[in-house]
Amino acid sequence: MAGIKVHGAVYSTATQRVSACLYEKEVEFELVPVDMSTGAHKQQPFLSLNPFGQLPAFEHGDLKLFESRAINQYIVHEFPNKGTQLTCPVSKGLGILSMWMEVEAHQYDPVASKLAWELAFKSMFGMTADLAVVEENEAKLAKVLDIYETRLSQSKYLAGESFSLADLHHLPVTQVLLGTQTKKLFDSRPHVCAWIAGITARPAWCKVLAMQKH
Repeated sequence: MAGIKVHGAVYSTATQRVSACLYEKEVEFELVPVDMSTGAHKQQPFLSLNPFGQLPAFEHGDLKLFESRAINQYIVHEFPNKGTQLTCPVSKGLGILSMWMEVEAHQYDPVASKLAWELAFKSMFGMTADLAVVEENEAKLAKVLDIYETRLSQSKYLAGESFSLADLHHLPVTQVLLGTQTKKLFDSRPHVCAWIAGITARPAWCKVLAMQKH
């Protein structure tokens, strides 16, 4: 089968999510740069890979996928014996893993992404943060992190004692928030703080961050 291509950008959090998974699985891939500043993601040929015009798009031979979390599910099942497991072969464990992956996608990410936009990305475009939106979403994130704190007092990682996609999927937007005032919400919860420190120090994630320096 042909090599893997990830069409994306090093600063795209969704692209980072897929890159982190591939590095954890020790699977070689080619990052094909998509210039968002020129709107390349909203034009052909990119739209033939992802009709929604969002990064990243993924190719493995004749297979074409989009949506970073779905791509990662494919990667872990396609390469079960390479690198970090990232999933669970037992149905009970898989149910717990799937549950926490849903929590990340529907409870954590929407709120965290709004904060990242207000506190980090807006300034890149010369815009000013809406402090009311920040306050509202920090309150929402605090409630989510209270639940995480309880969970992480019971297990090392969200889905159990092993690092999995449930943890990995948090990395990109969390890394952004660690450079903002929202970091205080992580630091004030000891189990969350230890979890964040552990997952952001993983060699695979360090490789993703290093991609931004080239």
